[in-house]
Amino acid sequence: MTKDLKIGIVEDEKSIRESVAYLINESEGFSCEDVFDTAEVAIKKIPKLNLDVVLMDIHLPDKTGIQCVEKLFPLCPNTQFIMFTSFEDTELVFNALKAGAKGYLTKTTQPSKILEAIIEVYNGGSPMSSNIARKVVTSFHHNEKNNELEKLTDREKQILEYLSKGLRYKEIATQLFVSAETIRTHVRNIYDKLQVNSRTEAINKAYKN
Repeated sequence: MTKDLKIGIVEDEKSIRESVAYLINESEGFSCEDVFDTAEVAIKKIPKLNLDVVLMDIHLPDKTGIQCVEKLFPLCPNTQFIMFTSFEDTELVFNALKAGAKGYLTKTTQPSKILEAIIEVYNGGSPMSSNIARKVVTSFHHNEKNNELEKLTDREKQILEYLSKGLRYKEIATQLFVSAETIRTHVRNIYDKLQVNSRTEAINKAYKN
């Protein structure tokens, strides 16, 4: 780095706010320009500071950190936002990224990793704590599974679920009050839509099992 990166911190817990500010100011190449304990103050002041990176808590007393990023993102085109929080919920991660955050760190992140993440996001990366990255990947695979299932009708999904439980065609037919031949027709349609040739392949492809 050829300059000190200008960092802002939005965090309502004083001990965390001060410890992270100390870490930044005591590290070569970094400067903590200001700290904020509420979203409203941050929204008012951050656009005037031309910060490089902002570490943003999610749980704030007035607005959430996600709402704060959503407000600041269009006002600060040159500022990168990293969520810095105790929350690991997948929905919060995606909502933060949609709001404009480029990284997501948990507060258990080691100090050296926090500094590395700041540099990474400044250079165009998207740093995430390893457990958060795993949740994102898992969610992606889950969505892939749902996309496969979306190819099927509700009745076909129902039949596939019975197949996954090991039921035979006649047993499924009894459950659904139809003929075994009707079940065979549905199964052929399932195979065609999923582009597979067997019960096992269909179950594996639809449920990623």
